[in-house]
Amino acid sequence: MRSIGPSIFKRVFLFNAAFVLLFLFGCGYKPMTTYTKKVFTDKIYTEVEVYLRDPENAVLVKDAMNEAIVSRFGAKIAKKEDATTHLWIRFKRVTFSPIQYDANGYAVYYRANVTLSVRYASPKKRGSESVSGFYDFPIEPNAVISDAKRFEAIRFGAQKALDAFMSRMAVRGESL
Repeated sequence: MRSIGPSIFKRVFLFNAAFVLLFLFGCGYKPMTTYTKKVFTDKIYTEVEVYLRDPENAVLVKDAMNEAIVSRFGAKIAKKEDATTHLWIRFKRVTFSPIQYDANGYAVYYRANVTLSVRYASPKKRGSESVSGFYDFPIEPNAVISDAKRFEAIRFGAQKALDAFMSRMAVRGESL
């Protein structure tokens, strides 16, 4: 019996890779930045309103938004006076609710729901969006949510809400 050599695997791999590339480029795939650049300019300024119940989260949301602007929008962070696009982000609501209980009835999993209001203004478009994100996390039975867990949950929930905002802006850009 003849063994299957590595050349067969190379051929199969190359065929599959070529098929995937042909599919992606043949169907008109474009990265999200292509569409968001139709809505936003290259110089973006973000401002996050401080949430009085959790003032330290404003810094995290601003950092997450700035990171998203650079990595997902392909734009640059600018000073307020130099920016051509402005984003104003405000926490609308942060809630925690139990989603799983143990055999004794104690909550062991919670969900943090973070709702953000994002207003945007660029030369091409103005508007506002309300976006939500959630983050599920465990706690010890018969325990309260620690400040560290609460802080982490709000941060990850806000990141997911910002991802939802960016997706909506890509859809808006596709229609322009």
